[in-house]
Amino acid sequence: MASPSHRRSLRTRRTALLSAAAVAAAGLGAVPFVMNADATPVDLAHQALPAKDGWAASGSGTTGGSKASSANVFTVSTRAQLVKALGSATNSTPKIIKIKGTIDANTDDAGKKLTCADYASGTGYSLDAYLKAYDPATYGKKAPSGTQEKARAAAQTKQKKNIVLRVPANTTLVGVPGSNAGIKGGSLLVQDVDNVIVRNLSLTATEDCFPQWDPTDGSSGEWNSAYDSVTLRGATHVWADHNTFSDAPFFDKAEKTYFGRKYQVHDGALDITNGSDLVTVERNQFTNHDKTMLIGSSDTDSVGKLRVSIHHNVWKGITQRAPLARIGQIHLYNNYYDTTTLNGYAPKYSLDSRAKAQVVAEHNVWTLPSGAKVAKLLSGDGTGSVAGGGNLVNGAATDIVAAYNSANSSKKLKTTVNWTPSLTAGLQTSAKSLTTELLNSAGAGVLS
Repeated sequence: MASPSHRRSLRTRRTALLSAAAVAAAGLGAVPFVMNADATPVDLAHQALPAKDGWAASGSGTTGGSKASSANVFTVSTRAQLVKALGSATNSTPKIIKIKGTIDANTDDAGKKLTCADYASGTGYSLDAYLKAYDPATYGKKAPSGTQEKARAAAQTKQKKNIVLRVPANTTLVGVPGSNAGIKGGSLLVQDVDNVIVRNLSLTATEDCFPQWDPTDGSSGEWNSAYDSVTLRGATHVWADHNTFSDAPFFDKAEKTYFGRKYQVHDGALDITNGSDLVTVERNQFTNHDKTMLIGSSDTDSVGKLRVSIHHNVWKGITQRAPLARIGQIHLYNNYYDTTTLNGYAPKYSLDSRAKAQVVAEHNVWTLPSGAKVAKLLSGDGTGSVAGGGNLVNGAATDIVAAYNSANSSKKLKTTVNWTPSLTAGLQTSAKSLTTELLNSAGAGVLS
């Protein structure tokens, strides 16, 4: 049974949602706040992560820009305004940036739409020339080098300068309720900074115009792209809450094929790498994506870091990496997974625990289509652990680790971990009502 404090928390959240909805229904327009249970307004932009709400609440907690002075509170609606508000990545002065409407990152400072052709202009790059230069049938299976690879890198650098948006420490990025707030085609980079909040945003269509061909990637080679919708590298105390991540409107099934492999323009949705630590990922929707969330950039990333809580998220139309976890202590609870194929995104697995990752997965819910196997929900390299229980598959309590291990003669998942989660605010020990609740409460726009 849920604790009294947990029940109060749920009542507060539900009252907040209903109160905001009532204001909108009354014709009062978009409001920049939700309501507390006692009907007092709560400014989303100034909210900090609640106590004990996952790993990001550890130590000093995560407050983002909540202490910003009025001079450092900005409302932006264009890429140029957003870049100016973000300022220098080394300026740690607390700031709040409210995003109103959808910002297209592929625009210039005057707001003119930029295309892949614009980025390629003047570099000497063309896809036709690139394909001709590095066709494995004539070039061989070696890393591309020479004129066209240099031209590709130059074009990619031009796009990177435009779409990668570096977020400084002590910053809150929040969508203005009721404005369809989001960033299209952009990549938020949170690198080597502390204390960042990203809330209430639709983060879509992050595409690399210039994927690189790597014939040594796997047995058949791969096209590799460069940008995640949100990238954490060496970042600490980050709270990602009520966002929607999607490839829309361009899905992988529409990709062309070159050298026998899909010309992949999408990378991750939310990647947590390079020693990032103390992260809470809460009440987001991840949909229409392949390699969704990577925790740990390699099998030797950063021992003692990569501590991440992932709870109350919806994963729908996800192929893999929900998440792929390496090394760290990951708490995965109260998430809803719909593994039905969506827009061509067919599931390979949900959770991959490898490189001695210590995952506690509890009270999550999976919906599997007819004929799908529970054993396919997990993956591993034989060194990762998945502990926990209370998980439901098609409404039935299921030991997902036992199902995986019984179907695999090698690379079995370990079933014990070296830590016990304690920052568990909001943990629901009965997952039966999660599906309906999360479909109505996760993702961007719900807080309007």
